[in-house]
Order: sequence, then C-alpha cells, then structure tokens
Amino acid sequence: MKRKESKPLTVHFVRSVTESGRHYDATIRGLFLNVKQSGSKSWVQRVMIAGKRRDVGLGSYPAVSLAAARKKALANLAAIAEGRDPLAEKKAARQAKVVTPTFAEAAKTVHDARLPTWRNKKHGKQFMATLVTYAFPVIGDMPIDQIGREHVLRALVPIWTTKPETARRVRQRIRTVFAWAQAHVLIEHNPAGEMIDGALPPMPKVKAHHPALPYGDVADALAVIEESGAWPMTKACFRFAVLTAARSGEAREAEWSDIDIEKATWTISEKKMKAGKEHRVPLSNAALDVIEAARPHRGVTGLLFPSPRGRMLSDSTLSKLLRENGIAAVPHGFRSSFRDWCAETGVRRELAEAALAHEVGGVEGAYFRSDLFEQRRRVMDDWARFLDGEAGGKVIRFRR
Repeated sequence: MKRKESKPLTVHFVRSVTESGRHYDATIRGLFLNVKQSGSKSWVQRVMIAGKRRDVGLGSYPAVSLAAARKKALANLAAIAEGRDPLAEKKAARQAKVVTPTFAEAAKTVHDARLPTWRNKKHGKQFMATLVTYAFPVIGDMPIDQIGREHVLRALVPIWTTKPETARRVRQRIRTVFAWAQAHVLIEHNPAGEMIDGALPPMPKVKAHHPALPYGDVADALAVIEESGAWPMTKACFRFAVLTAARSGEAREAEWSDIDIEKATWTISEKKMKAGKEHRVPLSNAALDVIEAARPHRGVTGLLFPSPRGRMLSDSTLSKLLRENGIAAVPHGFRSSFRDWCAETGVRRELAEAALAHEVGGVEGAYFRSDLFEQRRRVMDDWARFLDGEAGGKVIRFRR
C-alpha cells in the first residue's frame, strides 16, 4: 500500500479523505490513518519494540477521533521509552477481560463435555445432583479462581463423617471440575486435591459385618469407580464382575478364549470354578460393552483384564480399588447385593442361585438338572438395565 506524504492531519481531512492508503500524521511519530478501498478507516501506529518494527492498532475511525488517536499514540511512545511493550500490555488487558466462570458454570461445562462418554444417563445426573446438593450452596456462585481450600473444606467437613461415601463422591467430583480449570489455565492448584487431606477428619471405618452395599447403591458405586483415576482394566474388571455377579477371582482370571461374542456367553472352566464345575454366564449388552472396551489392552497373555504389566490383576486389586474410593463394601459383597436385588424383584430362588453358581442341594437340586441358562439371560439383562437406570425404580416381577 502506497505511503502518503507526512503532514499534520486535520479533523476535516480525516473526515473527508477517501483515497486509500496510509496517511501519516507528522505530529506524532509513526501514527497514520489507514484508508481501505472499501472506505473504512482505522488508526495504526508503527513503532520499534525491542528492535523490531511493529504495528499497533489504535481503533477504527470515527469511533476513535484524531485527538484520541494522538493521545493513545503518545502513551505508547512513553511506554516504549520506559522499556515496556504496549502490544503485550494490550494483549494482557484483553485476556484479563475474559470472564472467569463460577464453579457452577465450570461444573456444567465439565458435565456436558463428559456426558457422551458416560455409560448411562443416570451417571450424568448423579454427577450434577451431588454437586448441586453439597457443593453449589457453598462455592457454586464463586469465580473458580477465587475458591481456596477453606471453601472446599466448608462444603466437605459437614458430611465427611456423617455421610462418608457421599462425601468422597462429592470431593472427587469437585476435584474433577478443578482439574478441568487447571487444564484451561484458570487456576494453578487444585484446592480439592491432596493438600486438604490433613484438614479432613478421619472417616469412620467400614464395619466388618457390612461388606455389601444395598442393591440400590450399586449403580452409584459403579459411577464412582468409573470417575476414579484407577487403571482402566481394573475398573473394567470390577464392572464386569458386578454385571455378571461373578466372583472377583473368576473375573480376574477371565481370558479372551473364554468369551463367545456371537453367543454372548462367558464359559468358566471347572479349573477356575470354586465348585469345580464348568459354569456358563450369559452376557448382557452392558457386559459385552466392557469386553469391547478392553480389546485395545489385549496382550500376549490372553487375559481379558490384564494389569499394567500384562499380568493377572492381584487378588487385592479390586479390594484396594473400593477402599481407595470410599466404597463401604468388598468385591464379594456385590454378589450379595445382586442376590438381594433378585429377592426384592421376584427372581425365583433357583435362578438367583444358578446365576451365582451356587449348588442347590436336596430334592430341589435334584429336580433342577438344567443350568437354566436362557432364563438366567433375562435375569442378567434386567440386572444390567437396573444398574443403567432403565428400570426407573420399578420392581420387576418374574412369572413362575
């Protein structure tokens, strides 16, 4: 673009000029009015910053008058003389104007982003419900970069000992929201992280005679585990064991060769069974989804759920997973939860026992020589739907 002869600009000239090009103002060094062929006009100042020629935009005309443009240009020259960078300062000021979201707004963003990755809608509702109930009243309206450890503790301490499982869940979800804020450079430290461990009172210990959860809480437990940062195959093994009502050892020892995807069947050999008798497990769609998700981790050992080193998960792995996530149950307890669900929803006793691979003795055992496989398939499908929230809380009755 052709440079026009430098001379002091006037208000009349600036208003009436139509010739395209750069019209320099001899009054202020580097200041010019840039006129485009379209007729639009804007103010620009050409300066030297740290030895480099830079153009600083001062705004469009007539929004910025000649007098205002000269004032801005003088301020830039003064800043440069002091060793400052007006372009960098302008960028910083623009970034400072970006509105920092409140905790509630950030939580909604995290929820919406993660919703497609969660296995069921109920999980997504639970994520927001716990935050709305326990976190939002304390920190919901606060800008996320203004929330400190003391605010997080104010939300957690009242429920930390009275509702320990819920409190762990709330903390984990608060922590997830702050992790998102860290990733977007909105905060430097996570105020719900390990730094508050010492300020939280000890949680009540899990009583030995309560190793199982009420069946209505199993879906929540699955959601907590899914959100945890545990090894993906550890989480998958736990979910698979719950969906199939299998013993944890059977799930840990499961191999790809045991699975028939087309027939949706898991066959556990007599060597792996506690009773020493082969057991067939009908696989629900949810269980098949777990298997499919495990496929990228398939290794040379043939294990369905290998450890990070490709070996079998240890017998303490699932117990540790539950303990570290504040779930008041042991892995075997989820078989009890399944059995309670069967009893409450009208599943025939022999079907429930067959699903758990229990031997039914006496006359009843002699009568049922079949493993009731196809009938068990319906039971396991309904169990999976219940955990997915599709049952809607309604009791499912099975006809005899």
